[in-house]
Amino acid sequence: SLGCPIWPRARRRAPPTIFLAANRILSYRNVGGANQSPMYVWVSVFVGLAVPLVALFRKLLPHFLDDCTYILRSVVFGIRLTKYKRTQPFYSVVDCFLDAAGKHPRKTFLLFEGREYSYSDVDRQSNKVARALQAAAGLREGDTVALFLANEPSFVWTWLGLAKLGCPAALLNFNIRSKSLLHCFSCCGAKVIVTSAGKTRPARFPPLATPTHRINALWGEISQASDEPLSRSLRANVHIRSTALYIYTSGTTGLPKAAVVTHERVWAASFIQGVCGVTSDDIFYINLPLYHSAGFLIGMVGAIERGMTIFLRKKFSASQFWDDCRKYNVTVMQYIGETLRYLCNTPKKDNEKNHTVRIAIGNGVRTDVWTEFLHRFGDIKVRELYAATEGNIGFINYTSRVGAVGRVNVVHRFFFPYTLIKFDIEKEEPVRNAEGLCTEAARGETGLLVGKVTKRSPFVGYARNQQQTEKKRLRDVLKKGDLYFNTGDLLRIDHDNFVYFQDRVGDTFRWKGENVATSEVADVLTMARCVLEANVYGVKVEGHEGRIGMAAVVLEDGEEFDCLDAYRQVVSYLPSYARPRFVRIQPCLEMTGTFKMKKVRLVEEGFDPAHIKDPLYFLDTEKKTYVPLTQETYRAVLSREIKL
Repeated sequence: SLGCPIWPRARRRAPPTIFLAANRILSYRNVGGANQSPMYVWVSVFVGLAVPLVALFRKLLPHFLDDCTYILRSVVFGIRLTKYKRTQPFYSVVDCFLDAAGKHPRKTFLLFEGREYSYSDVDRQSNKVARALQAAAGLREGDTVALFLANEPSFVWTWLGLAKLGCPAALLNFNIRSKSLLHCFSCCGAKVIVTSAGKTRPARFPPLATPTHRINALWGEISQASDEPLSRSLRANVHIRSTALYIYTSGTTGLPKAAVVTHERVWAASFIQGVCGVTSDDIFYINLPLYHSAGFLIGMVGAIERGMTIFLRKKFSASQFWDDCRKYNVTVMQYIGETLRYLCNTPKKDNEKNHTVRIAIGNGVRTDVWTEFLHRFGDIKVRELYAATEGNIGFINYTSRVGAVGRVNVVHRFFFPYTLIKFDIEKEEPVRNAEGLCTEAARGETGLLVGKVTKRSPFVGYARNQQQTEKKRLRDVLKKGDLYFNTGDLLRIDHDNFVYFQDRVGDTFRWKGENVATSEVADVLTMARCVLEANVYGVKVEGHEGRIGMAAVVLEDGEEFDCLDAYRQVVSYLPSYARPRFVRIQPCLEMTGTFKMKKVRLVEEGFDPAHIKDPLYFLDTEKKTYVPLTQETYRAVLSREIKL
């Protein structure tokens, strides 16, 4: 009959099959013989048609099912968020955690250094922290508290304790020190800074050790505090648009900016795991810093929303990564581009595909590393995404198209309007037409991503920094009076509706997964006695993601470059990822007509001593000083004999 002989060949013979099926339908009385019922005939016809039609449909619209799944999940989460907005009192992520602790109190929430902490354990410990801080610091709803903690369980339950009190938390970068630390503490209006016992030495907090700022050890009070539940009335006035967090992002001011993260944004970020297909049965591996939005919002808060288990590690280790995954049955991992490259650079082993990881969520991976990662470690669904902590637009590559950071669909664009506009790299400003409006980039053309500011997709800005907030606002984009958020990123949308990240604009580059503000680095370099001016920029190094720091400097009259003094300055005041590894000595710095330092040519020339006549220096971490950059050292950097 029709269905049986055609079925095995349906996918490769779709057109002949459809023709034959139509012919059989028209003469159905003769199909199947006397011993076959009409029902069998029609089932046979349906089966014969279904497979080739599905194959043809998938060929014409290969991502239709992925698009539908993404849209459906997004709509479901959108409905939930709308429900939370209307709930009185407001239903926050901490309420979600409390519900999870009530439903499965003994379920493991945190795995850390061989210890297990159940939802109930973390709940009770967060109650202790909340009561101790309430008693010692007089905290009440709305007071901001800065967290200066590494990846450890105390980070999690301290934040939960603060959330139960209705206190916003400022997540401080654990690597910052002195001036930057004081700035981050004060710019968000924090009353208290919470850190671990090992980080309270006076040298770490010199500006805070004053008569009005005291350092108190609370761990004794925490251990003795009651673990009874706290009243929900303590956070009765918290609502969807209240500030939940301050997460710091580097900018052109030279000091980190405190991005205001509302409860609405926290909920939105928590849904990313669900959109990517993560369930409550998964085990999520977090080794990215919890002070970043990736580790905190997408990782930890997303795990709370799913009601799942987290395996938390202090920092990423390529050599231990897969052993950790096998030991703790990890099913979902988090990454930045650098971490996947580190994994691909490890020696090959026979058991590389012997693991349970099925989804990887992150951003910033190069196409070649992505391909190599899948080849070596198996069929893992890589969910590359694009977003900014303070931004109002983001993308998720839910199809696993290698190299893409997301995909355009009508529903997403309707609820969160955005566009790509033409951008002048040299002038560092959008291209505008005779009417003063921006020009949209053509399909396939690189453009500056801007997201329209609406009630549904607001841009809140930075705490106590109206100047930097205004810099991110772009007006008169497509029509007079409109307002958009300027991401500062160049993207491209291809003809298949996939979105690709191209580059960053402005005075910020990214290295080791961290944003580096060039002006902050320049300020530190000029603290060296021999340096008059410094122009800091990022340069590409073959085989590495992002750009590594380099500085072109002008020396004081009659001075030579003091390698040791410059080294001491950058090590004393900058985290490792922000230290310029290469220094170029120039007689003068090239300026624009508006007295801005030119960087384009410097970036293009890189750090090859064979092509640069200016003296070059390299930061040697073993010798603990800057040393002249020779051709031999240059080759060692490119061959990775010297690790950056």
